[in-house]
Amino acid sequence: MIEATATSRYIRTSAQKAGLVLDLIRGKDVNRALATLKFARKSVAEDITKLLQSAIANAQQKDGFSGDVDRLFVSACYANQGPSQKRVRPAPMGRAFRVLKRTAHLTVHVSERPEKIVAVAADGEAPKRPRRAGAAPKTAKAPAKRAPKAKSTAEKE
Repeated sequence: MIEATATSRYIRTSAQKAGLVLDLIRGKDVNRALATLKFARKSVAEDITKLLQSAIANAQQKDGFSGDVDRLFVSACYANQGPSQKRVRPAPMGRAFRVLKRTAHLTVHVSERPEKIVAVAADGEAPKRPRRAGAAPKTAKAPAKRAPKAKSTAEKE
């Protein structure tokens, strides 16, 4: 199974805001994730789109890749806090307020979904599903008859 990573550092947004967009694509296949990012109404979605495309390209360059991009999915994505730029803003009466311009480090991991292995039945037999442990074998039973409901006190009067 192939796994590839792409990291983008010092993105000019807070890690919390980037995490909201990353939560939208976590666990989705890459085509659906790209479509989701295209219509996300956050400016950081453009940076995450570039990052996801880079992770897909990294996966294609790995040895052992099957060549089918449709089998890739976003296995993990997260945003870590980067260094904050400290700036000063003028305030009333000669004071100054500190402004923190936050940055984030974004990481996206993509993996290849494993192929489903299907057992081939011999001589045209349909494959049987395994029974639960401790389950009794099925027998043909007649449907059980229900007892009539007891009348309430309001109906008796």
